[in-house]
Parts: sequence; C-alpha cells; structure tokens
Amino acid sequence: MTQTTLRTYEIRPNKNITFPIGTVTTVQKYSQKLNFEEIFGKHKKKGREITQLVNALVSYRLSENQSISKASTWINRPEVLNEFETKSFQEKTLFRALGIVGENKEEIMSDIQDAVFGHYSFEHTNINMDWTSFILYGDQCKLGKYGYSRDHRPDKKQITVGLAELSSPINVPIGLTVQPGNMNDQLHFKSTFNQIKRRLQQGSLITYDRGGNSAKNNELVLAHHMKYLTGKKLNKSDDKRIKNFDKKHAELLDKEDGVYGLKYTFPSRIDYFFFSEKLKKEQIEAGTRRAEKKFEEAKLLQACLDSNKKLPAKFRIKNALVEMTYSYQTKLKELGEKQAFEYIKKHSVTGREGFFCIISSENLTLEEALRTYRKKDSIEKLINSLKNEICIKPLRVWSENSIYGAVIIGFLAQLIISLIKYEHKELKNTSVKFIKISLMNLTVTVEFLPKMAKRRIYSNFDPINEVILRKIQGIT
Repeated sequence: MTQTTLRTYEIRPNKNITFPIGTVTTVQKYSQKLNFEEIFGKHKKKGREITQLVNALVSYRLSENQSISKASTWINRPEVLNEFETKSFQEKTLFRALGIVGENKEEIMSDIQDAVFGHYSFEHTNINMDWTSFILYGDQCKLGKYGYSRDHRPDKKQITVGLAELSSPINVPIGLTVQPGNMNDQLHFKSTFNQIKRRLQQGSLITYDRGGNSAKNNELVLAHHMKYLTGKKLNKSDDKRIKNFDKKHAELLDKEDGVYGLKYTFPSRIDYFFFSEKLKKEQIEAGTRRAEKKFEEAKLLQACLDSNKKLPAKFRIKNALVEMTYSYQTKLKELGEKQAFEYIKKHSVTGREGFFCIISSENLTLEEALRTYRKKDSIEKLINSLKNEICIKPLRVWSENSIYGAVIIGFLAQLIISLIKYEHKELKNTSVKFIKISLMNLTVTVEFLPKMAKRRIYSNFDPINEVILRKIQGIT
C-alpha cells in the first residue's frame, strides 16, 4: 500500500522552553540606556537585586501580562532567570519590589525624567497633559474612591492618574501622578504640572483639555513663564456669540468639515471661537438618540403607572438601609406621544451644537490654535494604550505603594515603546499593539540536547523587530 499523504509528526513531551527574547532584549537595552541600575538599585541595598526584577516585570507587562502570581511563574524558569541574571524567588518578592518602587515613587519618577532628558536632546519641551481613571477591584486600598469613571464602571472604586507627554512630533511620556479616585482634573492639575515643570524651558506651551482649565491653573502656568492652550466650557457670554454668529464674517478653516473661526482678544488671554458643521450634525444626532432613550423610559414608566406594576429595578434605589417612596408623573398623557417626543427632543438640543472655544495666553492664528489643540489627541491615544495595549487595568487590591509601583511599571513599558517610535522614524505611525506583538513574537527556543548540551533557536523575525533590534549584538 502506497502512502499518499504526510502523517502528523508524533508529539513527544520535552524540556524545551520558548520565551519572547525580542521583548526581553529590548527592555534590557533601554534599562541600560536610561540607567535603571542607578534609578532603582539605590532603593534596595540588601537581598534580591531590584533592577532585574523591574526589568522582568516590564518585560512581562509587554508580553503575557496577566497577574503578578503568573508573572512569578513566567520569570521563575531557569533560562528566563539567566536572561535577567537573577536567581529563583518567591511570589511575594515581586510584591515587595512593587512596594519599594511605590514607596519611592517621587524620587524614581524624578530620576526617570533626568535620565530621559539627559540621554535625548529633544527639539522642544511643549507638553500635553490629561487625566484619567483606573478601576480597582476590592475595597481595601485607601487610594480607591468612587468618582467619575472614564471606564464606565461607577460601581467600582478607582484611582485617578495624571499624564504628561512631550507634544508632537516627539510624543514621549515624561510625567505620571496618581491621586485618589474622587480627585477632579482641576485639582489634579497642580501635582501633574509641578512634577514636570523643572524639565521645561521658559516659553513652553502647555496644552490641556477643558477639564483641567481653571483660572488658578492658567495662572500657575504663567507664573512659571510658560504659555497655555486649553479648552473652555461654553457659558452665557458664549451664547451671545452664538446668537450673533455669521459664517460670512468668520474665517473658513476647514472646507470639508465646515469649520469656521473668530478670534477675540482680551488683555490676559485670547479666545479662539469655532463652529463646525460636521460637529453640529454629530451632536444633534447624539441629542436625538438621547431623546429617544428618554422617551422610551418615559413610556415604560407610564405603562407601569397605568397598570399599577412595580417599577423596573433601574428606576429604583437598591439599598437595604434606604427606605424610599416613589412618585412619578410623565407628560405623555398631557401631551400625547408625538408632542412628548418633540418636547424631549427640544430639551436634548441646547443650541450650542457645533460650537467650541479654545483659550490661550499665546497670540496664534486661528489655524495654529485649532491644529495645536487637535494634536492633543496624542495623549488620549497614550491613555488608551496604557489601558488597552500595555493593559495596566484592572488593578487588584494591594497596598497603596504596590498600586503606585504597578502603575509605574506600566508607565515604563509605555515609555520604552514611545522611545522606540521616537528613535525609529519608520515606526512613528506604527501602533503600540503591532510593536508589542512584533517584539513578543520574536522568540528564542532553548532546546535541551543529549549530554547537558543546549541550543538556542531564534524565530519569527519581521520588519518591525528587525528595525528595533538591528544594533543589538547576537540578534541581527
């Protein structure tokens, strides 16, 4: 009988191991470049070498990235330990390392900034700042507070995180602050700005969204001989501008999106007032969807009232310690469904749709102000990367110092990826996800041969990891 198809090779267990050498080697390269040995080593003189544990944790964050318990298992393999030049350890050793990093967070972040600015000659020191939240699982960390959740989990406690990055075309993060979960952006602004201000040149432009905008914060920037550009919440004075707005008297800035602008100069600031036809359409559509949702809620409530049924759970407070008597009345019977929908639709549209305002201490053209403010979206992408690519969240219940430490490890992972994109212009527009996957895919398999011999087999080179690792001996 003739064999016409290939049979599957028989799979036999062996002791060979494979791990992402691309990630490990890259982290070690930047650890040396930024002198992690000096930054972290001084905080632990005895026992386990903390720098190698930090390198291992950052490498794990950029690869499998699950729990600290699994990080311990991942690192505690002889061949991986050899890469980090350390010995096997217990799981609690990693938690102690995170605690040490968190305990010394201010000095460590300051040293990281010194290392970055000491190694690189950046073309400017203009920065973007923004703030976000990370949910916590558990109730024991004192930093965890209920607050406005950007992760749409108001049922969970959270921490707030402030970030600062050098603006385009650099886009490298240089600042990280952590505050309780109920801290609003205006109050958080001060600690974020104070952390990075001494690294900035006089005249640097600080860009932040309207959440961080306040008279005190703007004055703080000016007091340090810098300039600000920020969004402004529309108020009654802007309603007068909207009422009198005429596209014929405004400057057309973007024909495709229908963006027009007017400039108002005051002694202490300049207002850049804009109208966008595209934005107006999007906001009206969003208002209509909100109106439809509220209309359906009102119909459901009215149906319950008419049939004397118990209200759905989403309309009730669920707390055994709270006694509440509910009294609802809708306008549906009074107005009728058609009129009621038009009524709620009218109240969901404010008349401000399509209008927005940017203010600055700097005298820019309308086009410059709009372009600079739009480029602020790079820090929003940075936040998204930290959450969904570097995957700092979710944070489990640890001590406060361990929380700080875990966030700093995530920040270092993001810093390394951002520096890669800054150094290699051909990767500037490559997503964090693809860079991370490319480094992770470049693996080394340690094959155990007879008589205690070993062989290392490198696999999965691609254009991205070749660009990153081309100068590292033994890899190219």
